[in-house]
Amino acid sequence: MSIYIPEELRNRIANADRHRCGYCLTSEANSGIPLTFDHIRPISKGGDTSFENVCLACRSCNEFKSDSTEAEDPLTGEFVPLFHPRTEQWSDHLEWSLDSTRVEGLTAVGRATVVALRMNRDAIVAARNRWARGGWHPTVA
Repeated sequence: MSIYIPEELRNRIANADRHRCGYCLTSEANSGIPLTFDHIRPISKGGDTSFENVCLACRSCNEFKSDSTEAEDPLTGEFVPLFHPRTEQWSDHLEWSLDSTRVEGLTAVGRATVVALRMNRDAIVAARNRWARGGWHPTVA
């Protein structure tokens, strides 16, 4: 389902998110693929179309997140909320691997988000490797 997002709100979100995915920080400039607008708390679960509830997301993160708001922490087996790009700091929950190709979870929220959104698929890890070698990655959280 496509939800209308006014242009003024789209611009505000894009600028606040620095034209990067709110989850994996993939830059639209690096990927060459337009980012999508994700309802962090889906409309189907009572979310609204507001700055506080919408972020930019790469197509992959948006697709794998779908309408999920929580996922299983692979370390503890507990279900925890997914990372919320508007209310939480990326660096509190996630970090780049030493070679900047993989997103690593620092907390239960981070670990669950990395797994649920499949942030370290082979194709994106290979792309991050190329971007890092070119000096275009990682983007700073």
